[in-house]
Amino acid sequence: MKRKFITNLLLLLFLNVLIKPFWIFGIDLTVQNLVGDESYGLYFSLLNFSMILNILLDFGITSYNNKNIAQHGQLLKKHISNIVGLKFLLAGIYAVVCMVTALIIGYKQVQLHLLAFLILNQFLISFTLYLRSNISGLHLFRTDSLLSVLDRSLMIIICSILLFTNITHHTFKIEWFVYSQSAAYLIASAITLGVVLARTGKLKFYFDRKFFIVFLRKSYPYALLILLMSFYNRIDSVMLERLLPDGKEQAGIYAHAFRLLDAVSMFGVLFAGLLLPIFARMLKQKGDIGSMVQFSFLLLFVPAIIISLSSGFYDKEIMLLLKYSHTELSASIFQLLMVSFLGIATTYIFGTLLTANGSIRQLNWMAVVGMGLNIGLNLILIPHIQALGSAWASLATQLFTAVAQTILAVIILKLNINYRLIGKLILFVCFVFLAGYFSRQIDTWYLGYATMIATSILFAFISRLINLKALAEIIRNDQQA
Repeated sequence: MKRKFITNLLLLLFLNVLIKPFWIFGIDLTVQNLVGDESYGLYFSLLNFSMILNILLDFGITSYNNKNIAQHGQLLKKHISNIVGLKFLLAGIYAVVCMVTALIIGYKQVQLHLLAFLILNQFLISFTLYLRSNISGLHLFRTDSLLSVLDRSLMIIICSILLFTNITHHTFKIEWFVYSQSAAYLIASAITLGVVLARTGKLKFYFDRKFFIVFLRKSYPYALLILLMSFYNRIDSVMLERLLPDGKEQAGIYAHAFRLLDAVSMFGVLFAGLLLPIFARMLKQKGDIGSMVQFSFLLLFVPAIIISLSSGFYDKEIMLLLKYSHTELSASIFQLLMVSFLGIATTYIFGTLLTANGSIRQLNWMAVVGMGLNIGLNLILIPHIQALGSAWASLATQLFTAVAQTILAVIILKLNINYRLIGKLILFVCFVFLAGYFSRQIDTWYLGYATMIATSILFAFISRLINLKALAEIIRNDQQA
């Protein structure tokens, strides 16, 4: 399983490093700089609003289906026709609830128009993710890796034409950005459906009420978990936009730093996408789960330490490099959000492990507390320190939920606590701090930044937190298999 995990992870990393940074820094950042913080802040808050409620589109189906197909691949042909019908039914419910909620909280015509297309986008994303859950559940990871970057690749092509040619006479509207995404998601969804149909044959739509009830009864705990986690991960910008007189601008400033957090969190998403079906199959087969957990945790957490701490030492320089307005405030928010990445990285390992084990009730209670903590802190801090308050709320929530999930995993799955490894991680954190301190003595900041990262990576290999020889052996065995 380690071999399958690491070789497919390398492919995923290669494809995503090739595509997604250009999307984030070449397209998304350019759009914000062109349309301004207020217009982008409105889009950003509406996007997060649509993402909070998108659990109504999925109702836990994707997570449950991924785990279920990984353990019972023969059910794919039986389930897909019913589930596709169910997805369209849920899409209608989601659209109605979104629009009614938007009217209740006071969104006007401009927001509602943009929200309508964001609702369509969320449906297309959800539908594609469901289709991909079948592909990854069958352990067809290479195919899933290629499909994972298809939508972004199409968006880059469409948006590049609009941004970098004279077709729009060098003007750009935030609406065009959303329309471009809609076109890309539609094409990607159609192609992914074609790949799945190649495995299942002709697709027929069924609206079997008994199947819907049985399936939703099994998947609703996953739905509740995703809803609660969406609240404490995405509510910040919505609350900023709604609670403050200059809320749109504050949400735009918050988006400056959140964009970079989203970029590095991409690696955690890749880990979780691979690990869920792998953990699920290993737990069913009663494999050595402790070894796999430690292996995957170190592969993600050690880079997370380097990224988080180096970002803290060079926060202002990175914000200036990206030509953001409100540099000081953006840098402070960025520093806090990047430290919260340590919590996010931990969640992607231990949260995924608990999900694969079916420990959803415990995760839901953890998420309820996390949501309450996040909303409460936002209500207290936003009126006083605005976007910076949301960053503090996010940091506290992510660290709390990460510790809670780690403790739950150790107790429920009876994982052994490796105190020697904990000691090595503490030593590594101290070394990275020292590397950051001494790197600041270098006159040119980007040389200091590169030196800090390079020496930290070198120490990770020297201390054998990441065993380069073992990784090479795993890859070599895969090539010989």
